[in-house]
Amino acid sequence: MFDIAVLADYKQEFIDGFLVTLSASVLALGLSLAIGTFIAVLRLSGVRPLEILGTAYVEFFRNTPIVIQVFMFAIGLPTLGIRFSEFTSGVLGLSIYTGAFIAEALRAGIQSVPKGQMEAARSSGMSYVQAMRYVILPQAFKLVIPPLGNQFVNLVKNSSVLAIIAGGDLLYTADSVSSDTFEVAVVYGFVALLYLVITLPISIGVNWLERRLSKNR
Repeated sequence: MFDIAVLADYKQEFIDGFLVTLSASVLALGLSLAIGTFIAVLRLSGVRPLEILGTAYVEFFRNTPIVIQVFMFAIGLPTLGIRFSEFTSGVLGLSIYTGAFIAEALRAGIQSVPKGQMEAARSSGMSYVQAMRYVILPQAFKLVIPPLGNQFVNLVKNSSVLAIIAGGDLLYTADSVSSDTFEVAVVYGFVALLYLVITLPISIGVNWLERRLSKNR
């Protein structure tokens, strides 16, 4: 028999875990978007050393487990005297991991913009950075909204990696409460619903934005 009273008994713990997951996701989303944009521009800069640097970043962080990257900040750097909180380590690990995927999505978007757009911007006196910022990137973002939305949803789900470094997120809360009460099905089922509270609005918002932009093309 399920005892749903456990949800009321640990209400504050679930609220705290939800807020930690939400905060980590929002911060990592903004940081990974900035990292992904920067790396995508590096890979298409036409300067060989910068292209190699951008490619190395993507291949390394995209092809290694996110758990290792979070451990690098939470456990590896403290051995060198550099210490972050569990929350900060989780956000940084999430950001650099997701940033590699966003960089590839944006690179594909930038390459889909007709080359004449860049040539026209440069011929009007814009620098490479200005042409990217004001002409190319706005068009590229519109083209890659669906893959970016998928990455944002994945980022929220991947935020559960904070649990392995005691980051105080939803999964960490579920582990603690289920260990105390043995109400495993009730606790993890409820936490799954709380994740949906965050991810469903993102999916709906991305679909709405995609339809709106497609009408304006």
